[in-house]
Amino acid sequence: MVNVPLETLLQTLASELKTRGLRLATAESCTGGLVAGACTELSGSSDWFDRGFVTYSNAAKSDLLGVPAELIDVHGAVSEPVARAMAAGAVARSKAQLAVAVTGVAGPTGGTAQKPVGTVWFGWATPEGVFTELQRFQGDRSAVRQAAVAHALAGLLQRLPPSMA
Repeated sequence: MVNVPLETLLQTLASELKTRGLRLATAESCTGGLVAGACTELSGSSDWFDRGFVTYSNAAKSDLLGVPAELIDVHGAVSEPVARAMAAGAVARSKAQLAVAVTGVAGPTGGTAQKPVGTVWFGWATPEGVFTELQRFQGDRSAVRQAAVAHALAGLLQRLPPSMA
């Protein structure tokens, strides 16, 4: 799915979710709702898109998704355990069977030596479990956020459960 136009990726994802009778939720931090926005650009997305959680602050991650504050304190908001908890929380607190979570450092500020600008953790919750992945994207804030949207959706498509048909 690398270098596939976002519109093509979304059309394929929509078709696959509808065919499988699955619904999607998003849990977003650094993308600020861009994944949900991309999904709802498609007419008919209400057939497969349930809801989006924009949890930019640490408190929102805890309040809306049930991410333990201690997890954030120990690992930081931009971490594998938090991405995992965000994805699981989005499924648990929605009517969706699938979720994608994004938490990262879009820049231009906020980066550290351990987590430089462009560091993004992803979580995908599926009926088979929660999968996570770390990516480091190059570019300015907009480029990092757009790359994160595309990667989140491509990763979801790759992790779709087999058709129930």
